[in-house]
Amino acid sequence: MFEFPHTWKGLARSTDPDTSHKAAESMNAGALELLIYYMIKAFPKGCISDDVERMLPHIRSHSITPRFSQLIKKGFIVDTGERRTASSGRTQRVLMATTNRKD
Repeated sequence: MFEFPHTWKGLARSTDPDTSHKAAESMNAGALELLIYYMIKAFPKGCISDDVERMLPHIRSHSITPRFSQLIKKGFIVDTGERRTASSGRTQRVLMATTNRKD
């Protein structure tokens, strides 16, 4: 089983106010990334942000969506290139868990 790092570095920009840095420090980014990864993995044909947000109604969308780019950078999920229509009427990218992970 792999582990997600629990670092808050990079969650707040150097230009952000001190309150943003304190909020970032208090957050367990690794645990949230792991949770979102497993939510995405539950959709074998991929999912959009709306799907993940529906599965995690207790977590605000502004805490969920930044995890996507981090998970892509780390190689845990990919942008399939497909787009689906969201509840807003706009399109969202379809994300899918990578298949080379053994967890």
